Amino acid sequence: MKMRPLNILILAMLFLGGKSALAQEEQPIGTETVTVVKPYSPTVSDAFKIRPEPVLTDSITLQKKPIEYTIFSVPVASTFSPSKGRAAQVEKEAPESLYNSYLTAAVGNFNNALVDFYTSHEMDQGDKRFDVSLNHFSSRGDIENTPLDTDFYNSSLGLNYTQKASSLSWGAGIEGGHRLYNWYGIPSDIFSEATVQGMDELQQYYHAGVQAHIETESSFFKRGDILYRRFWDAADSGEDRAVFKPRFQVPLENDALYISGKLDYVGGSFANADVNNPENTTGIDYSLLQVGLNPSLEMKGDNYTLNLGANFVYGQDLENNDSNFYIYPSVRASYRLLEESAIVYVGVEGELDQNSYYDYTVQNPYMSPTLQIVPTDRQYDAFLGLKGQLLPNLSYNFKGSYTAENRKPLYLLNAINEFRDDEKSYHYGNSFEVFYDDVKTLGLFGELNVDVNRNFSLGVNAAIYDYNTETGNPAWNLPNTEASLFLDYQIGDQWYVGGTLFYVGEREDLATEVVTTTFPSEPNAVLLTLDSYFDANAHVGYRFSDQFSVFVRGSNLADNQYQRWANFRVQSLQVLGGLTYKFDL
Repeated sequence: MKMRPLNILILAMLFLGGKSALAQEEQPIGTETVTVVKPYSPTVSDAFKIRPEPVLTDSITLQKKPIEYTIFSVPVASTFSPSKGRAAQVEKEAPESLYNSYLTAAVGNFNNALVDFYTSHEMDQGDKRFDVSLNHFSSRGDIENTPLDTDFYNSSLGLNYTQKASSLSWGAGIEGGHRLYNWYGIPSDIFSEATVQGMDELQQYYHAGVQAHIETESSFFKRGDILYRRFWDAADSGEDRAVFKPRFQVPLENDALYISGKLDYVGGSFANADVNNPENTTGIDYSLLQVGLNPSLEMKGDNYTLNLGANFVYGQDLENNDSNFYIYPSVRASYRLLEESAIVYVGVEGELDQNSYYDYTVQNPYMSPTLQIVPTDRQYDAFLGLKGQLLPNLSYNFKGSYTAENRKPLYLLNAINEFRDDEKSYHYGNSFEVFYDDVKTLGLFGELNVDVNRNFSLGVNAAIYDYNTETGNPAWNLPNTEASLFLDYQIGDQWYVGGTLFYVGEREDLATEVVTTTFPSEPNAVLLTLDSYFDANAHVGYRFSDQFSVFVRGSNLADNQYQRWANFRVQSLQVLGGLTYKFDL
């Protein structure tokens, strides 16, 4: 048997070690002195890193045997059943209750009374609707130092039906109204007591009419409006008004062409002659017809809108067999300078405005039934403005304009004519006529509107005008300055308040008297300057529920008996209290 060298070496080392151990046991251990001549300074040498897989120097290298394994899966029955999830509860606000009807009623000092009723019924899921409205406001109180009756009331009734479909909608309605006023504005300290007691100052206005409209989506014809109204008064005056306004649209590739037309007729008669005539012998008849066509090309871009057009109008005075043809500009444009923050707009427009007895009495109820009715030639109305939103809740609008109008209607105080013995007493300097003048007007207008939140809104506006008349007279009863402020505030769920303030600057009028001599010894005309006035109105209300609320309104809180028209003082402080009830009918 041969022994390998490695085995021989191991046996030799074992033998020498055992012999040395025996020798130490036999000899005693002595003591020695060791002298260190150099301090110990250890050093650290680099260590050899252990290899992840050591290198085997053995001549026999074992090979790894691959292991193959599988998982034996045994199904286990589960008794787990998940519980159903439930959405978290979200606190909802109660939806606002909507009612199809409401009634407001109120009374106040000066025997003022207010009634306002409205109801709306929808049918066929809102495709059809029938509306009824009734309004009444009256006063039977006296104004201090006014010898004549100052009663007035204004009542109106409207019935309307509308129906809409996918491509066609139409509606029709009837309306009627009754207004009562008194010519109580006689000059003070002029007439005797007997003359005043014999005056019949009562005037009443009535009107009844029908109106209809139709709209389409799938044809060139887009909309048509029709109106007929009969208007008459207690002084044997009557007027008929008929208006038809169609509108067409011609679609182009990128733009649109609109064509609007109008057929406007007004005609009537006054049983009485002009107040300036010493005798009431003949009445006044008028009959005016207008036919108009207004083509307009509309172009739109990302930041601009442009309308280029013209207005062609043929006007005929059928009573006097006179006619004229008018051409007016019709141009409007707007451009966004800074998105919604600044939008500049400009335009020049003109129109032949149809005037009527009905419209005059709406603006001034103290007109005399002796008027000349002619249309107003508004040659051009040029304007330039800037509007937008400075903040999400702050909007503004500033505009400058220049207007040229021929035969502009101005309200002028009628002369005192004691030669007349008309049935109605409107010839004592207590009624108004229409004075037509050619007027050029330069105007500046500005307004700011603030919506702090859903519960509070505030607005203010002001306008300044400068008039230049062809006759050199003042622009009768037109103020040079106007301003107003309004606010509404909802306090919580129950309380709400609001108010309006407005200011009207000085106006000028003329007091005259009819005389028979050519050269009177004293002037028969006196220029009147009506003082500017400031009026404040406010209201406060409380809602008990969605259906029932009460309110109090105050008018003319400054308690000024100012004159809106010459010799016609208004009521002083007025307080009106009432309730509103909403319901389904």
